[in-house]
Parts: sequence; structure tokens; C-alpha cells
Amino acid sequence: MRSKGMPVIDVHAHVTPQRFQRAVREHGTWYGMTSADGELENPKNLWTPEERIADMDALGVDVQAVSPTDCFYQYDRDVETTAAIARAVNDEIAEMTRDWPDRFVGMGTVPMQDMGAAVVELERIVAEHGFMGVMIDDHVLGRTYDEPEFLPFWEAVEGLEAVTLFHQLGPTVVQHRTNRYMLPNTIGNLTDRTITFGMLVFGGVVDRFPDLKLCLGHGGGYTAFGIARMDKGWEAAAIDYMSKGAREHIDRPPSEYLGRFYYDCCTHSEATLRFLIDTVGIDRVVFGTDYPAPMVIEDSVNWVRGLGSLTDDEKESILSRNPARMLGM
Repeated sequence: MRSKGMPVIDVHAHVTPQRFQRAVREHGTWYGMTSADGELENPKNLWTPEERIADMDALGVDVQAVSPTDCFYQYDRDVETTAAIARAVNDEIAEMTRDWPDRFVGMGTVPMQDMGAAVVELERIVAEHGFMGVMIDDHVLGRTYDEPEFLPFWEAVEGLEAVTLFHQLGPTVVQHRTNRYMLPNTIGNLTDRTITFGMLVFGGVVDRFPDLKLCLGHGGGYTAFGIARMDKGWEAAAIDYMSKGAREHIDRPPSEYLGRFYYDCCTHSEATLRFLIDTVGIDRVVFGTDYPAPMVIEDSVNWVRGLGSLTDDEKESILSRNPARMLGM
């Protein structure tokens, strides 16, 4: 049943495009991608928008900020192919937002291996389709976002007032150590997100572009739990014999940057969510579920509403007010 009052907005919801599905069924391939891509083994990824909306109604979700399933990043391909994939995927999301404007808003994908192409597609989806922003990986083939090559992207994102949602694609950093026990997902996703926070803060990106709207998926990973040690490292860098790297670009402790990011509530634990809120502030936590992946928050709206350690005002902030503010709705 849809909510009453303020709309419930899920900022972390993925879609596998129907045009990709049709192409791999009929021809076996789509821009070189096959049925092994798109997470087609998940029945919900096969759903039409109408089926998705019916499920949203049952969950009490009014609006989804729809982003592509992460395998559509395709940063390792030639830029022309990745740009064509991004354009086609984004066009389908745009169709969803046009056909059901009260149910979907767009979060696109761009070819991050080439800043010129990335900015062109970013400007297109914002200007032509009214997208709220983009979803990107935590790195581009191992290159982190503090590198100078990404400055044109940050300048464009800030200028367009677009949201950047960070969401990993395997292999995560943990996979360099092990591929067992699903740890590259369960630990690696959160580790990658924490690295992203660290690189953007310690690398001076957040200071250089103060109006960026940055959202760290999966509760920001381990950021809230590791921030005290990051602060300690920043303090230790002032000691004569210590490396000065932690103070190279910032003159205040990293904990003072927590409030410059948004964090979704996809923590899978009440105690973890409570700690996140207490660490980053209630105004920085948004409703995000990882729909419809297997790691989704089950019965997500009722889960949030049933948390005894949150006040009613905090619940409404997470479900409605904060996502609307972040997305500019």
C-alpha cells in the first residue's frame, strides 16, 4: 500500500533494461554483453515497469530513483561502446520517468573511463531528461577519484547540481585476497565505499568542490566505524617523523567532512543504522534499499518504521525528507 503524507523515496534502486533483455533473448548479445550480464537470474530483474510499480505499492514505496544494474558501467570497454551502452540504458530510464513521472526519477550511468564522454552524457541526461544524477563505481579500473583526470567530472557534476551515488562493481578490493565465502561482496562492498570517502576527503576533492552532492551507498561502508582512526592518522601526521600524507590536502580532521556526504540506510541492522545516524547526523541519512538485488532490505519501509531506537521524526527524515532534499525534489 502506498504511503500517506510525505512520499517514501528510495534512492538506491536498480533496473536491468528491457531493451537489453530483448536483445540477448533474440540475438544472444547486446553491445557485446550477453545473458551472463544484467543479473537475469534474479526474476525481479525481468519485470516490466508495471510489475515493478505493483511491487512498490505493496512495499509502500512511492518513488524510486532508478539507476542501472551495476554491470552496465562497462568502464573496461572502448569508450565508444561504453558511451553507446550508457546512452541506451539512460534512454530507457528516461522513458520510465516520462511514462510514470510520479513513480520514477532518473539516476544514469556515464562512461567514466573518458572524462569528455562522461561529461557529455551527464549534461545530456540532466538537460534533456531531467535526471537527478548518476551512479558510478568506487574507482575506474583502479584509478581513484582524487586523480586530476577526474576534475572535469566533479566540476560538471557540481555545476549541474547533480547527485553522485557511489556503488561498487566487482571485483572489490577484497578479491585481491580472497574470492571465497562471498566476502568480496559482504566485506568488499563496504571496504570500497570507505576508500571512496577517504580518497575524496584526504585528496581535497570535497574542499575543492564544496557544493557536491555525494551519496555513499550501503550506509557508507565502514566510514562511520573507521572515522576515529582516520582522525588519529590525521593527527599523527603532525608528528615530525611521520608521513605528512594525511595532511597534504586538508587542514582539519576527516570527521569534519562526514556531514558533506549522504549515506543510505542499507545497513541490515538496527544497531548499525543507529550508530550511523549518531555519527553522521540524522539529516545525512536517506532511504536506500538496493532493490531488487538479493542483498535488498526486505520489507524496507516497514523495517524502518518498526525500528524502536528511531523516533518518528527520524523515520520520516530517512524515508521522505532527506531523500527529497538530496535529489532536489
